[in-house]
Amino acid sequence: MKDPYLLHVFSPTKYVSPFDINMAYEAKYDAVIPYCNVTLDEIHPLTQDTIFSRSPVGVKRTGIFIGGRDFHLAIDMLNAARQAMVPPFEVSVLADPSGAITTAAAMVALAEHWLKKTDGSDLRGRRVHVLGGTGPVGNCVGLLAASCGAEVYLVSNRGEREAQASADICNARYGCELRGAAGGAPGAIAKMLEDTEVVFNAAKAGVRLVDAATLRGARRLRVAADANAVPPSGIEGVGAKDNGVALETTGGVARGLGALAIGDVKYRVHTGLLSQMHDASRPLYLAHEEAFALARSIVG
Repeated sequence: MKDPYLLHVFSPTKYVSPFDINMAYEAKYDAVIPYCNVTLDEIHPLTQDTIFSRSPVGVKRTGIFIGGRDFHLAIDMLNAARQAMVPPFEVSVLADPSGAITTAAAMVALAEHWLKKTDGSDLRGRRVHVLGGTGPVGNCVGLLAASCGAEVYLVSNRGEREAQASADICNARYGCELRGAAGGAPGAIAKMLEDTEVVFNAAKAGVRLVDAATLRGARRLRVAADANAVPPSGIEGVGAKDNGVALETTGGVARGLGALAIGDVKYRVHTGLLSQMHDASRPLYLAHEEAFALARSIVG
């Protein structure tokens, strides 16, 4: 095959995610080539091997995907790949470690959509708690929600110091204003939900953090989004397929967003970004901002 569409997947982990490989073929790449245990220092030479080995037509049919499990490292790798380009030898690059960026984009876009749909508002000034906030999805959710003007707390069951340390890294790197909060003590999450307006669950799959009584006790809650697709749900009362289902709380009605509803948008964002790279006539560099813009357009 002459001038095939090739996607090179650079991952700092032991394995490249099968999920990422499947998604790349869904986006119609002819071949997906995985690279494991890649370090940040190796991105520059790998990128230059990628760009200099193809014709002018072939280089336009080449892409790089940055995987792994670390949100910040993936952004560093994307930037390192971009710096290694030598025009006109440039290829598109997408960062999405563990699907964190596209999942976060879907969660925040859906929450924003339902706020607008129910009362014409948005995330500006909203009090937001991100459960599992120190992980890659949680960090990205916090960053995107803060970019919309929300007052965001990253919640960790390992204590406020751990949560604040994660928030400080995000603040220093991306110029946002995230705060840390402890969620591990008995009753801590119930106390948070008394006053929070939007809660995102990005914590470990298969662990329930919010029970039905805690959810009912929320006085100001408007949206509850749960990314956990593994039973039991992370937020009791939010079904996997729920997309704006009414949740009765002390403060009235909130909207529930389940893992499969979030996953549907995430899938379309992920394949959409890969398709943009596949079809691009000029190099694209895609991360959380571009994923969020696409998620917003998808949910309307």
